Amino acid sequence: MRLTQLDLRPIPAAASLARLSGADVAGALAQAAAEPEPANRFMRMFQVLQAMGQDALALEMQAKALERRCLYRIAGPAAPALRLLALMGPGTMLDNAPLDFLLEGSDVRLDLLYLLPGAALPAELPEHDVAIVALAESQKSRPLLARIEELIALWPRPVLNHPQGILRCARDRAWQVLAGVPGLLVPRTRKLAREELRGADLPCTIRPVDTQAGKGLERIDSPDGLAAYLASHPEPWFYVSDFVDCAGADGLYRKLRIALIDGRPYICHLAISAHWIVHYLPAGMEASAAKRAEEATLMQAFDIGFAVHHQQALQAIATGLGLDYVVIDCAQTRDGRLLLFEADIRGWIHATDPPALFPYKPAVMQRAFDAFRAMLLARAAAR
Repeated sequence: MRLTQLDLRPIPAAASLARLSGADVAGALAQAAAEPEPANRFMRMFQVLQAMGQDALALEMQAKALERRCLYRIAGPAAPALRLLALMGPGTMLDNAPLDFLLEGSDVRLDLLYLLPGAALPAELPEHDVAIVALAESQKSRPLLARIEELIALWPRPVLNHPQGILRCARDRAWQVLAGVPGLLVPRTRKLAREELRGADLPCTIRPVDTQAGKGLERIDSPDGLAAYLASHPEPWFYVSDFVDCAGADGLYRKLRIALIDGRPYICHLAISAHWIVHYLPAGMEASAAKRAEEATLMQAFDIGFAVHHQQALQAIATGLGLDYVVIDCAQTRDGRLLLFEADIRGWIHATDPPALFPYKPAVMQRAFDAFRAMLLARAAAR
């Protein structure tokens, strides 16, 4: 592979689109349609349509972009302190680590290289100081991750997040990798075909394989409930996990998102909900001053509180997965253990929450972003 200074016309960062209102998004779509370079035009339309939640149409635009070119430069500094190349696969933000959210406003240049099944590498690659595998684990990504594993064996620059570590994030594998760690509870998770589900232990949680953001996730308490679930979900394969009730004394459920960067934990949010499926937006954090106050307290005392209490478990996760950068969703059990829901590189960590409502977040998130940048610089210097 030949590295050279490629002249790529940059496209906006997806992070910049996350703050746009409906009217702004319409304007961004018009700007994307006016982009003179065809590949950039389609990729920009992909970004905007994804921000609008139009994933099917967005993927059509992405496919048109990748027919023309597989390299894209995210708008950034004219004179970067470091050049990062992300190895991606086709798909949405749920298929790749959204790295531009970590690098927004930094002095790191981000280039995206989309690798396609069966396609050769471009004849020339952009000069870069370090590369990172950004393709997340899924059934469809596994052949591409295997190919990336072969490619990076001869890569001319340091590469972060090797595919073998990413594969250890699979829901039915992570619990085996991390089983038996003192102070850590990872619910047993199995990948089962439809015909195997009749013998599942109850209560359990179930979701179709390769779904994210709670899609298709339900708690099953009875054989009738399982039958009803299967009647409404035609998928052939499912992840089935033991259900762990981690509600607090107030009856509310809490989920922390933590980034493990170079082995160290960085808090990214705390979501508090009356429902056992806890996601930040549905949890209503913006509407509750009490919830935000609890999040602020936890985030500001994280390094001397939660991170210290669960230091051994957090370190074991980082070591067991063997990833330079990974995001975990977790909680604390009633007996004080760390409860791991999932570990993945695709988790969205960002600074897009309105600072008027979340004044405590910018400084906390900047610590994570600074740690990510410092890790990149250290890896580049060690080559």
